[in-house]
Order: sequence, then structure tokens, then C-alpha cells
Amino acid sequence: MSRTSFVCLPCRASYKQVYGERERPCPRCARPLIHVGSAFAAPPRRDKAAWRVLTLLLHAGVRFPKGCCGGPGYRPRTLAEVRARMAYARRTGEPFSRALVRSELP
Repeated sequence: MSRTSFVCLPCRASYKQVYGERERPCPRCARPLIHVGSAFAAPPRRDKAAWRVLTLLLHAGVRFPKGCCGGPGYRPRTLAEVRARMAYARRTGEPFSRALVRSELP
């Protein structure tokens, strides 16, 4: 079976585990882990800004599946990139989850 990434946002920790139907608790705090996908690369634990961006992405429904070319595609890395895409979504009516994964804004 293949392993995939799960994260605990409060602990700012990432774990590789076998994907299944059951809920997985965080080994540190026992809260439920969030499945993020097999193409996820965790930011350093001390990088609070990167974890904030990740939190915004996950709450918007964005995940990191492995695509046909080996990666999940574009994902914003800074709060400025997230803000620009959220403003674009508000202006155009595009869903946040779709606007957040746009590599370029028109």
C-alpha cells in the first residue's frame, strides 16, 4: 500500500501514513489529522507564515494530489499571493478553491 501525507495544523507537523477510511489522530496532540495528498512537502515547523498559508489552503479545500506530471500544480506560498487570489475570486465570483490554484491572475 502507498503512503500519503497527513498534517496536524495546531502542531505544525506532517506524517506519512497509509491512506484509509478511518480517522487518524495526531501522535502529538491526538486531534484528527488532515489528509493533504501524496505530493505535499511540509514547510519547516518554525515557518509560521507558511503554515498560515497552508491552513488557508486546506480550509478552502485545496489539497496536494500527485498529478499526471508528478506534482499538484501551482499552490501559493505567501500570504500576499493568497490575498491576491482571494480578491480576484471576490471580484469575479470564482470559487476560492479554484482561484487559489491559479498560477497567474488575468
